[in-house]
Amino acid sequence: MRDDLDLTVSVPADVRRVVSLVPSLTEAVAATAPGLLVGATDWCSHPADLDVVRVRGTKNPDPDTIRALAPDLVLANEEENRAVDLAALRAAGIAVWVTRVRGLDEAFTALERMLVLGCRLPAPPWLDRCRAAWTALPPARPRRAIIPVWRRPWMAAGRDTFAADVLSRFGVENVLGTHAERWPKLSLDELLSTEPDLVVLPDEPYAFTAEDGPEAFPGIATALVSGRHLTWYGPSLAEAPALLAAQLAR
Repeated sequence: MRDDLDLTVSVPADVRRVVSLVPSLTEAVAATAPGLLVGATDWCSHPADLDVVRVRGTKNPDPDTIRALAPDLVLANEEENRAVDLAALRAAGIAVWVTRVRGLDEAFTALERMLVLGCRLPAPPWLDRCRAAWTALPPARPRRAIIPVWRRPWMAAGRDTFAADVLSRFGVENVLGTHAERWPKLSLDELLSTEPDLVVLPDEPYAFTAEDGPEAFPGIATALVSGRHLTWYGPSLAEAPALLAAQLAR
């Protein structure tokens, strides 16, 4: 099989043990065939009752723990995980499936390929529900926005990001969408100089709150949104349209 990076993956005919290095992919497998998961990162918070071996973080997975779990397949993402860590797993003889997701439509395709071709599973019904949830969204008032994802230093979504594509479905244009970098680090003055109509503040990876974030943008409308529903590609996409629409409206 070939993953989203067009790399050959020696997927066993019968996949029984899976380690996931990406929270949203963990949730996707758990919602489809929970018995497959034997390991996940410390950041894999959904489902809440997930009971598997933890293999540290997305950027520093523990190779010894992963090898000891003897997985048939490790699930990763080209943005969330470091190439050097994935190369080390492959060198140890472990099959690694890497997803690439830069937009909503790409997310649906990547999830189906990962589950069907990588995990040897039938396409799950929840994936159809996710696709249906994003069809025929009501028209929204166009707004120009910045999407900070971190502060100290400030970092925001730039070009070609999943979060920006999701927001575009609600009429929100990312004013940094043509920036040379995908996740540029900018000063607050540089962010303010873009003159946005709206600042979208997710609660992850940086936990923006009503008391931590909006005060930096006086006089500009701010929307506090669920980071999981803005940036995760998995079963949460089914409820994301209604939730994000409500949060953006507030």
